[in-house]
Amino acid sequence: MTGPRILVADIETSPLELYGWKLFDENFNLEQIKTDWTILSFSAKWVGEKKIIYMDTGGRGVDKVRDDRILMQPLWDLLNEADIVVAQNGKKFDVRKIRARLIAHGFPPPSPFRVVDTMLVARKYFAFTSQKLAYTSKLLAKNYKKDEHKEFPGFELWAEVLKDNPKAWAVMKRYNKRDILATEEVYLTTRAWDDQHPNLGTFSAAEQHICPHCGSENVIGRNGWREVKQQGVYKRYQCKDCKGWSRGKIMQNPIEKRRTQLAY
Repeated sequence: MTGPRILVADIETSPLELYGWKLFDENFNLEQIKTDWTILSFSAKWVGEKKIIYMDTGGRGVDKVRDDRILMQPLWDLLNEADIVVAQNGKKFDVRKIRARLIAHGFPPPSPFRVVDTMLVARKYFAFTSQKLAYTSKLLAKNYKKDEHKEFPGFELWAEVLKDNPKAWAVMKRYNKRDILATEEVYLTTRAWDDQHPNLGTFSAAEQHICPHCGSENVIGRNGWREVKQQGVYKRYQCKDCKGWSRGKIMQNPIEKRRTQLAY
């Protein structure tokens, strides 16, 4: 075992085209859908590697922009190789959207993987003003902030991409790839705080303490104990690399002490 494969992923999707009569308080039914959504582009990067993988549906004409068939096999291959997938709003949006398009194109499920959603981590552990990547990357990331695509502001970028505008596609590529770099940096900054993060120590064959947050072997014991469910105490450890805390697996209370211990 050489460690887990951690994939940072992000997709951009096309909007629905709908028939409607007004701008506000309008409910649409299935008969009002003119064109369904598809995946326009994706960007992905393996944590610990420099290469960013990017693909989109552009350059084939307006009638092919919404044909995302060419993206499915590369996306399936990446998910199939990943042990952990990191994404901003990944549990509700990116991963479910990718799965929807995969099954629509007849793909089987990729091998199982865990999802770390940086937006949910921000919401659970921190009272930030916003959990959006535009805010958290500006606050936490030292190198990469979320791109604002000022050349095609707001929805204009998607509108021009649907016209297969090469300049808009170039901006979309930069925007999509920057999201990956910003998400990765936010993930690496916050994972030491995440006590629900997949235990990276389980991927190591080393016969020593491994940090469950980042997989480092640079872990030291700390004075003091960690109480768990009032049943006993465990030795606590801290990673010298990511600074994350963890505990040993062996309860330190002798069996004689546990037999006489009261609980409530």
